[in-house]
Amino acid sequence: MHTWIDSTAALAAWLDAHAASAVAGVDTEFMRTNTFFPRLALLQLCSGDEVALVDVVALPEDPALSAHLSDARRLSVMHSAGEDLDAMLPLLPDGPGELFDTQIAAALAGVGAGLSYQKLVAQLLGVELAKAEQRSDWLQRPLSAAQLEYAALDVVWLPRLHEVLARKLEALGRSEWLREECRALIDRVCHAEPDMQPQRALRGAADWPIERQALLRRLLLWRDRSARGLDKPKPWLLDDAHALALASRPPQTSEDLFEATRGLRALRGPQRQELFALLTQPLTDEDLSIAPIPPSLNPAQKRALLAMKDAVAAIANQLGIAESVLCSRRHLEALLTERVWPTALEGWRQPLLIEALMNQMP
Repeated sequence: MHTWIDSTAALAAWLDAHAASAVAGVDTEFMRTNTFFPRLALLQLCSGDEVALVDVVALPEDPALSAHLSDARRLSVMHSAGEDLDAMLPLLPDGPGELFDTQIAAALAGVGAGLSYQKLVAQLLGVELAKAEQRSDWLQRPLSAAQLEYAALDVVWLPRLHEVLARKLEALGRSEWLREECRALIDRVCHAEPDMQPQRALRGAADWPIERQALLRRLLLWRDRSARGLDKPKPWLLDDAHALALASRPPQTSEDLFEATRGLRALRGPQRQELFALLTQPLTDEDLSIAPIPPSLNPAQKRALLAMKDAVAAIANQLGIAESVLCSRRHLEALLTERVWPTALEGWRQPLLIEALMNQMP
């Protein structure tokens, strides 16, 4: 059973009836097909056996709902919460008061890494859930009966999953690991700053002269600002392939730029003018004071990487968790190229890994 809520009075009544609940299952449905920012369309809440489907289109940024979810005395149980937290930023700019992410919990408990909600419910609770409405238009009104049923089922099993996984983590002594992971997730999503060195993610330009890397950075920073301002997906303005091509061979005329960027859906006249100005303006000292793109690993670093991966695999095997949960390849590469312990490997991972990895440093 679920209750559809699209009025302030009905929402206040539901929240008041469940004010004493210490655990709330939380999920969202949102749309992000043609915008930079996600459009929150529906918020599902589960308390005990009762599910509320809150029409956040009719009730945007309701202060009572924000207070309910941000209460540190209440545990919000979510599955793979990153995108949901992003969609909920207008409602919860600092995230929920306390988070229990069932996908992360399953990974840390050795149940499996990256499991979907449907697979986790089937594996731990023996219940098969349909996926038919995943690609629905959740902003349409009224929602269909199938959409409402799907949305309710997407949240109703979260409290049960929490019970099972919390027991497993407690038995393994890993409850604090999950708390660390959930706090870090909230911080990454809710307090994220724009990446000021976005060119470092495009490793194919690592051997470029610093001037070309600086121009690439200028284009990528403009893309991020413009996409946010226009609320359009970044690739609609300038995808990575076009950014690399323009920075490596800047067009000489605005006509050349037009021909080189045909098909980019959000790149209109005003944006092309801005882009052409960025491509033709001389680089400044500030432009040139960038963090260079990390080069490819040298032979000694490649040998060290293999030894590190073996060490991670051995430790992960002892813990009964996936290697990717313990340490990803990109963090090993960052350690080798920057020779600084990665922030992502701090917390519970550091005492498990630091000696084994640092011993392999060339």
